[in-house]
Amino acid sequence: MEVKPDIARKIEKLVDWYRSEAADACPSQTQWTQILSLPEGKPVTLINFFKFREKAAYQSEQSATATGDEAFNRYASVSIPTMEKVGGKFLHVGPFAGTFLGENEDWDLVAIGSYPDLDALYALYSDEDYRQAFHHRSAAVLRQKVVACSH
Repeated sequence: MEVKPDIARKIEKLVDWYRSEAADACPSQTQWTQILSLPEGKPVTLINFFKFREKAAYQSEQSATATGDEAFNRYASVSIPTMEKVGGKFLHVGPFAGTFLGENEDWDLVAIGSYPDLDALYALYSDEDYRQAFHHRSAAVLRQKVVACSH
């Protein structure tokens, strides 16, 4: 897939900014390329599925005794207002209630966030406060799945 030079620069920055996170904690370069190559100027919705750790797994804060839920709340206290600041909004945040169709899965939380366009999504992930809080998400989450939908 050929990527526009400005998109390639954004992807390079994102990969560099989130390099210290666990490999499954944030999008790979290929995933960033796929998302940032969606049609410009169109809304993007992310459907997030989270399974929390019993005890948060901080890389550099060995003395931390937070639960996964507590660590995720630290992340959310920054991510929610930052998302709103860049123009995004949550359509739903709530406990996972079960699988209605398809393979049964086990999650703790589902969050559906909508962004007016790719620029807003990029603004969230490039925001300094958000980047500083992201390690709480990594520490909190045992596994996750994020599905992107474009309009």
